[in-house]
Amino acid sequence: MPDAKKTDDLRERLLDAALVHVPFDGWSEATLRAAAVDAGVEPGLVRALFPRGAPDLALAYHERGDLAMLARLRSEDLSALRFRDRVAAAVRLRIEVIEDREAVRRGATLFALPQHSADGARALWRTADRIWTALGDTSDDLNWYSKRAILSGVYGSAVLFWLGDDSVGHQATWEFIDRRIEDVMRFEKLKAGIGKNALLAPLMAGPNWLARQVRAPAQFPPADLPGIWRGQMQE
Repeated sequence: MPDAKKTDDLRERLLDAALVHVPFDGWSEATLRAAAVDAGVEPGLVRALFPRGAPDLALAYHERGDLAMLARLRSEDLSALRFRDRVAAAVRLRIEVIEDREAVRRGATLFALPQHSADGARALWRTADRIWTALGDTSDDLNWYSKRAILSGVYGSAVLFWLGDDSVGHQATWEFIDRRIEDVMRFEKLKAGIGKNALLAPLMAGPNWLARQVRAPAQFPPADLPGIWRGQMQE
């Protein structure tokens, strides 16, 4: 195998070559084979780069989008926004950096299959985690999980809405995101209100104690993130 830099370069070459074929063949083995021919990469090396084939290729495309979103977030000044608007802006940025709507549509089809649904769920979770981390989330209890689970749902539903959105400048999608974030914030206010209510607070004492015992896992970057990508995450 080449060193980490060359490995990531080869992966990017194959991904670029694959995007030409995805609209016709989806995220499939046929696309991966065609990309290998176009990029001039030996089949054995292709299998080493993407051990599970097409699903790993599609996940690499999702990973590219996450990293592009993080780069945009680093360049944007969101300090003047309310926190809910920062979250909405991050979700919008993640959609705006998508290079090819058809590639995402084909990815949604792939990860809707039962054998690949867990991969799709993990990819959404990772995107949500990166958004919360980039926005400075410091929770380390059950809230760490609930925030990411809720935002995964928000982002996933926003992408599906965006795929069918033909409004000017995707304005309908941005309004959809705002509504979903508003729903999340209403839920958070409800939780806070229960905690302050003299009658309801005792009922939550047990669940709240249990929630405080839960701890978040070690933060990103994960060990399986390729070399150059891991370095970008640590910046």
